[in-house]
Amino acid sequence: MTHPFSTRQIPFYLTASGPCPYLKGKQERKLFTRLDPSDGPGLNDALTHAGFRRSQGVLYRPACEMCDACHSARIPVRDFDWTRSFRRVLKRNDHLTREEKPAEATAEQYALLTRYLDSRHGDGDMAGMSYGEFVLMVEDGAQRTDIVEYRDDAGQLRAAALVDRLRDGPSLLYSFFEPDDTGRSPGTFMVLDAVRWSAAGGFSNVYLGYWVPGSRKMDYKSRFRPLEVLTSVGWQSLETMFDDTGLEPGADEGED
Repeated sequence: MTHPFSTRQIPFYLTASGPCPYLKGKQERKLFTRLDPSDGPGLNDALTHAGFRRSQGVLYRPACEMCDACHSARIPVRDFDWTRSFRRVLKRNDHLTREEKPAEATAEQYALLTRYLDSRHGDGDMAGMSYGEFVLMVEDGAQRTDIVEYRDDAGQLRAAALVDRLRDGPSLLYSFFEPDDTGRSPGTFMVLDAVRWSAAGGFSNVYLGYWVPGSRKMDYKSRFRPLEVLTSVGWQSLETMFDDTGLEPGADEGED
């Protein structure tokens, strides 16, 4: 298949080393390239399948010199294990209505994000995000991108997810929710909902970004089984990786 970017070289760049946001005491570097609007969604699609992640108009992947803990992760939806716990999460959120909207930032979304960040990530890199920065996060580099909104019976926005649509399923870029709703597990619910509508639409996978064993922020993804991670020999199930490396899945119940 010919991609619209196949006739030009793609320039890649390497960042300087800096503190890793996931593993204490580690240093990170990233390999990245910029999205050219003329590429359309093809470059985003191809590089996401090769382990990259989109953030605004940039596609990046870890290129750390002394660590390879970060693995791109995806859920093969046809084989997903709908545990009793996951079904309870769906039931706790069955009052929410789902609507896909174009990647256009609104003041209502920004207010919800601000409450979420203040409550759960007050000391994180995104704390204090301005409205202009939020607009860039949502709209800059959008490639077949939607904001999926979840509203309650009164029409109030309770959760939202920024989602890229790839050829074989959605890539969940960022989600946020009303902090008072934590008991309903809204972060988990948005992943489960993506699995549900992807299966109904005939898609193969849901992409979750990076799984980082040992990181409380990211290790929760190992609860979604089966989970596949990208390795040097291709996509492998997490269970296969444990058999090969002796790793054990995290038990963290936190939500990103």
